[in-house]
Amino acid sequence: MPRRLEIAPSVLPVDFSRLGEEVLALEKAGVDRIQWDVMDGRFVPNLTFGPDVIASCRPHVSVPFEAHLMVEEPDLLAERYVEAGCSLLIVHAEATRHLHRTLGRVREAGGAAGVALNPATPVDAVRHVLDLVDLILVMTVNPGFGGQSYLSTMEPKIAEVAALVGDRPIDIEVDGGIGPTTVAGAAAAGANILVAGSALFRDPEGLEHAVSDLRARADAARLP
Repeated sequence: MPRRLEIAPSVLPVDFSRLGEEVLALEKAGVDRIQWDVMDGRFVPNLTFGPDVIASCRPHVSVPFEAHLMVEEPDLLAERYVEAGCSLLIVHAEATRHLHRTLGRVREAGGAAGVALNPATPVDAVRHVLDLVDLILVMTVNPGFGGQSYLSTMEPKIAEVAALVGDRPIDIEVDGGIGPTTVAGAAAAGANILVAGSALFRDPEGLEHAVSDLRARADAARLP
């Protein structure tokens, strides 16, 4: 049975002074989940959302929240982001010395666990933790900033992850440069959760059209 296709917008492009209204607008546009790009200024050269900011938005919508933790020492933060309302936490394989232990701590905190791979990180980095993950995220840009160009050279890597996962109940997510011209390649390679940021907010016909258009293009490109 194919994995469910989902559109997961990043909130990086929104007006931070109106976060509650912005997440509500995304839910009304038909998204499946909302991704919070959490950056610490150490693992990546940018600072974004703390758990209190996310918690303040949680009452506004019912769609799931996921936290993409682009941070060093994610173990120290896991419990707080789960408490803030994020049902899934994604940690970077490159950001922790003991990935197995970190994923276990996410689960102990009550969250589903995902692991992200930077473009230069091989798929083998997650081969031995498949029993602990609910999602594998293949980065199609280098993390840290929105609006970057999609790395189509990551599509064979997405396919490699899909082959590794096989029939296991593990979602395959892609993040970085996803838009109308790139989503088909990512979906055809095996991704079922598509993180989009700038492209959604640039659509002159609005968010609802952007979400439905992206979903249709991805769905058409997926293998039977």
